[in-house]
Amino acid sequence: MSATPAAAQATSDAEGASRALPKAGASDDITVTGSRIHDGRNLPVPVSILGEDEITAQNPANLSDLVNQLPAISPGSTSGNSSGNLSNGLAGINSVNLRGLGVTRSLVLIDGRRTVGSAITGVADINTIPQALIRRVEVVTGGASAEYGSDAIGGVVNFILDKDRKGVSLKADQGLSSYGDGEYHRFEATAGIALLDGRLHVLLNGDYFRQSGVATIDRPWNNRDYFQINNPAYTPTNGQPERLVGTGVAPATYAPGGLVSSGPLQGTYFLGDGRTGHLTYGAYNPAIGPWMVGGDTATTLAGHLGTNSLTPDEERAGLFNRTTFALSDAVTLFGQVSWNHYRGSSAYQQTPSTGVTIQADNGFLQTRYPQIAADMAARGLSAISIGTSNAGLPIPGSVNRRDVYRFLGGAEGHVDVFGRIWAWNAAYQHGVAKAHEELVNTWNSARMALAQDAVVAGGQIVCRSTLSNPGNGCVPIDRLGTGAPSAAALSYIYGAAQPQRDETVKQDVASVGASGSIAQLPGGPAALALGAEWRREGVSASVDPAFRSGWLYGNYQPANGHYTVREAYAELDLPVLPGVGLNGAARVTDYSTSGTVATWKAGATWTVMGGVRLRGTYSRDLRAPNLSDLFAGATSRTNSVILPANAPVSGAAQILEQTLSNPDLKPERARSWTAGALLTPRFLPGFSASFDYFAISIRNAIGAVSAQNTVNLCYSGATVYCQNLIYANGALASVLVRPVNFASQRERGFDIQTNYQTALSAIWRDLPGAFRLSASLTHYISNVVDNGVFPVDYAGVNGDSTFGSPAVPSWSYRASAFFTLDPATLNFVVRGLGAGVYGNDFIECASNCPASSTRYRTINDNHIAGALYLDASLRVRFNAGRHDGAFTLAATNLLNKAPVAVGNGPDGNNWPAYAQTNRLLYDVVGRVVRASMSFDF
Repeated sequence: MSATPAAAQATSDAEGASRALPKAGASDDITVTGSRIHDGRNLPVPVSILGEDEITAQNPANLSDLVNQLPAISPGSTSGNSSGNLSNGLAGINSVNLRGLGVTRSLVLIDGRRTVGSAITGVADINTIPQALIRRVEVVTGGASAEYGSDAIGGVVNFILDKDRKGVSLKADQGLSSYGDGEYHRFEATAGIALLDGRLHVLLNGDYFRQSGVATIDRPWNNRDYFQINNPAYTPTNGQPERLVGTGVAPATYAPGGLVSSGPLQGTYFLGDGRTGHLTYGAYNPAIGPWMVGGDTATTLAGHLGTNSLTPDEERAGLFNRTTFALSDAVTLFGQVSWNHYRGSSAYQQTPSTGVTIQADNGFLQTRYPQIAADMAARGLSAISIGTSNAGLPIPGSVNRRDVYRFLGGAEGHVDVFGRIWAWNAAYQHGVAKAHEELVNTWNSARMALAQDAVVAGGQIVCRSTLSNPGNGCVPIDRLGTGAPSAAALSYIYGAAQPQRDETVKQDVASVGASGSIAQLPGGPAALALGAEWRREGVSASVDPAFRSGWLYGNYQPANGHYTVREAYAELDLPVLPGVGLNGAARVTDYSTSGTVATWKAGATWTVMGGVRLRGTYSRDLRAPNLSDLFAGATSRTNSVILPANAPVSGAAQILEQTLSNPDLKPERARSWTAGALLTPRFLPGFSASFDYFAISIRNAIGAVSAQNTVNLCYSGATVYCQNLIYANGALASVLVRPVNFASQRERGFDIQTNYQTALSAIWRDLPGAFRLSASLTHYISNVVDNGVFPVDYAGVNGDSTFGSPAVPSWSYRASAFFTLDPATLNFVVRGLGAGVYGNDFIECASNCPASSTRYRTINDNHIAGALYLDASLRVRFNAGRHDGAFTLAATNLLNKAPVAVGNGPDGNNWPAYAQTNRLLYDVVGRVVRASMSFDF
């Protein structure tokens, strides 16, 4: 990653006036990301560049895996960690998250243009970008709304394609983890053809990727039983910590084949074949939470532990074409078409159920566990309530398909305006993302209730409902024991089809723009960029009424809506004096949903002396609510929360979590500024270093409070959140989660980047070849979110952020070294993150703890270790007849370092199924070795 600023060589105004018009679309016409000005000079925005050599050397299976290594990018959702996104259809999407501000505040561009989102949230799956054609990835952090419009609060990630490629290239990859799983294959073919004396250029690319998924988290490090729980022994006055983190922790309310959770038979669990056992609980307090410490932890974890997918089973295919035709040296027409297909399947969890009622006359209880039935009769029990992890049932999950189409057409060129050369462009883009979202192994709740209420009639076990309605088709199901239910019973509870939704997202963009020199100033030519854009975003999602309610997961809802955007922008670059430059940009945007807003940006550079340049920017930015925020239909899923002592009923509660949209949302407003310095000392040729401080403040932030936090806030005095808690029959039945303009966020930190390159002979006498080292580091000083009740600082929080908390490590770093000794290139990458905490507001103590509160909780261990990973690759070029070839061998996590233990919890019913770490930050797959062979013709 380059530490030097992205800049084009400045050309004096006199030279520009005397030269002939350049060929339209020529490669020396440079637009720096973060600016609309062509042939721009050094600008005040810091630009990080991930070069083609880095991409080639690491040869990632998923491009997002490499992009997410950049310290300025907090790990976003990937196909490997998004398996839990069932109801919203986001499973399998690979996104980027700049500055930890969220993927919806990070704008993805392809050659400086927006691309259609792969889902209703507008998030672009970066694996839809042809990896073989990426020349470099440019990252501008901080506000860029004045240049690119909404969503660029965190910055932009611009994927620059090699549009001038000529010749034919073929490439084949294969990868495998050191555990012998996760095997993948990829094939790529690229052809660039120049015709009609170079006036016509046709670029074609095709790629295919197939990965075998790893259905469970089958790794030794995931057997630590390491979780975070509410301390069963805690009271407000006994001096113990409210939270516990450590090993030997397990659920206490369910077992693989069913566990009686209350009453005189509490602790009895069912093994199958008439066998039962009695659970040794260890430390357990049902009024505090569903966990226990010690006891028969292996028994309750057995049916649930690690049942989430480690990696998905996925298939991707893509086709890309770009055709350009030069009408003259000044005008070029272009057309671009791409299609990307994705199909991925993943497992969510072996879903536990609590509060399952088994009647005393249950047929399976009577015939297979007569001793329990007799005991119930003797005690006068009409029913028992059990919790089960449903070990005999198939694991629920999703199978999602997406097809993303992008059509782009337009013209670009140069024109002489009063003796000055101006570049211009006009284009129209139409993008479509078609998704089919479908769940698997998800039961219908009403059918499950009927099936589990089974009785003996006529010597056979039948559904009780069948006695009064013989034609209802109900098939009894055995929920006692770990054996697999009958195929007929599974077919009945799952139905003929599973919950599914067809969703189409469309984006249309029309744009015109021009840039060029307007005057000669003492520091050089002043430049101006002008442009206008029109954009329409829309969604249409259809769902069969049968799948809209009543299912364990899914319960998809239809969605329909659109909005339009009209924008005009201008940017001005003024080199007022030699070594002193000013830059400004402004954009006026009119949203059909929320009215007219203005954004702007101002910056300056000052070359203090040779090799020292200061730079700074200040901007006002925005993010308008997206299609999902405004129009998404309500979805629901089964989850669990922990109710505090002052709630009507305390302890763990299984609830229906309902996620809603909000058409009344307003745009977020943000202010950001950067200040930094770039050093290029003359006494050390080939070396550069930069330091940039950043501060970002967001008002009216759009967000949703999680189900557990809604409960916490309601019973901590923020009664406005109580309206989202729905009680029925004295118990909490449902929690509403909806986006609102409720929060503010303030973030501060700094980036350091260095770059050094030299001939190897300067290191070792007469040694041929070259050496290059680049390194980058990001430190977050603070990342404070104020939800209107109290602020929380998420900087340095290494705990799990799977479900949306804006946690970012305090320190992130990456260093890459290249040793080139023709025909071989050796690359080493060191990357990692610093140690962190579970929460900056947590108070660590083991005894004599102060009073614990919702804001300042006490915990026995508030430390999470950092991690350092080593990657390496060797690339050897060779000649095969008249053709060039290359062989690359690469490995990530070369030392096969296990992830740091992170205690996830205490709310939610899925933590035992998930990885016992933060899979967004730490490597969970282990060493992966990849080999590739390529040929150029």
